[in-house]
Amino acid sequence: MAAVVAIPAGFYLLVKPRSTGDGGLVEVAELKRLPAGKPQELVYTRTRVDGWKTVKERTTAWVVKSAQDEIVAYSPQCTHLGCAYHWEDAGEKFVCPCHNSEFGLDGKVLAGPAPRALDRLVAKVEDGKLLIGGKQEASYWHG
Repeated sequence: MAAVVAIPAGFYLLVKPRSTGDGGLVEVAELKRLPAGKPQELVYTRTRVDGWKTVKERTTAWVVKSAQDEIVAYSPQCTHLGCAYHWEDAGEKFVCPCHNSEFGLDGKVLAGPAPRALDRLVAKVEDGKLLIGGKQEASYWHG
């Protein structure tokens, strides 16, 4: 009887659960369909594994393509309190409506209480398709 309880409990305590977090790359768009220099909010579905649970969820990312077809992808949450921000064409900046933080096209803070630049996501181009993954480590970029 003790083994029936001890084996699952031991497995739970000793075996590290799987966790892909946001790390897996997901195809989100064709590169040729993205305009250069104009941020686009892309909606896509990703699969996230958290412990022993697999979840499919819809999420978004802000993507900026340069004239040289280089891509930068930003997490959709403001770095102040996690509100969703938007792009304003008139001011050419990202604006968070919660506390008026503003960010440039490069993701850097222009104004407001945001403590750091927008969080970048892993972005990769393969065979003309844009793939997006989880957050980059801060050491990968200067923000």
